[in-house]
Amino acid sequence: MTDVQLSDLQRIEERLDRLEGRAAPLVETARAMGELREELAPRVNEAVQALIVELADVEADFQIEDLIHLIKKSMRNVRNLSFALEQLKNLIDFAVTAEPLMKSTVPRIIYYLDDLERKGIFRILNRGLDVLKEIGATYSEEQMAHMGEGLVRLLGIFEKLTRPEALDLLERAADVPARVDLSKAEPVGAWKMLGALSDREIKQGMGVLMALTRGLAAMGQEPPSS
Repeated sequence: MTDVQLSDLQRIEERLDRLEGRAAPLVETARAMGELREELAPRVNEAVQALIVELADVEADFQIEDLIHLIKKSMRNVRNLSFALEQLKNLIDFAVTAEPLMKSTVPRIIYYLDDLERKGIFRILNRGLDVLKEIGATYSEEQMAHMGEGLVRLLGIFEKLTRPEALDLLERAADVPARVDLSKAEPVGAWKMLGALSDREIKQGMGVLMALTRGLAAMGQEPPSS
C-alpha cells in the first residue's frame, strides 16, 4: 500500500473519530429521552384515564357548541378582558399598598365599634328605627310633612331659648319652686293685699311681674315671618 493510500485512510479514520465524538452526545440524549418516555408513559396513561373519568361527569352538560361560543365571545371581548386584567392589577397594587394601613386601622375600628356596643349605642339606634317604623305606620305622608314644618319652627324657638339672656331667665324661673312653700299659702283678701304692698319682696315681685307683663305685650303683635 502506498503512502498516499495510508494518508487517506488516516484522514478517514480521523473524520470517523470526530463524527463519533459529535454523535455521542446525540446518542446519549436519545437514550435519555427514551428512558424518560418509558418512565412518563405510565403516568401519562394514568392522567389520561383520570381525565376521561372526570370529563364523564360533565359529558351530559358539555356541548362543543358552548365551547365554540365561549371562544368566539372571548375573541370579541379581548379588549374588555385586557381592561379587566389591568383593573385587577391596579386593585392588587392598591391592596398591597393599603395592607399596612389596614392592619393598623381595622383594629381601631373594631375597638371603636365594640365600645359603641358596650355603651348601648346600637341598641338605641335599633330602638330608634323601631320608633320611626311606628311613626311611619301611624301618620300619613301629609301629616309627616306638616310635622316636619312644625319641627323646623320649634327648632327656631329652641335656638332663641338657647340665647344667654333666655337661659338666664329660665334658670332663675327654675329656682322659684324651690323657694316657695305652698303649704303655708293662706287666703288673701283685699285689705291683706293692700297691706302686703308694704313688703319689700312683694314689691320686687310685682316689679318683676310688671316687667314680664310688658314683655308679654309683644305676643299680641303680628308674629314674625318664618
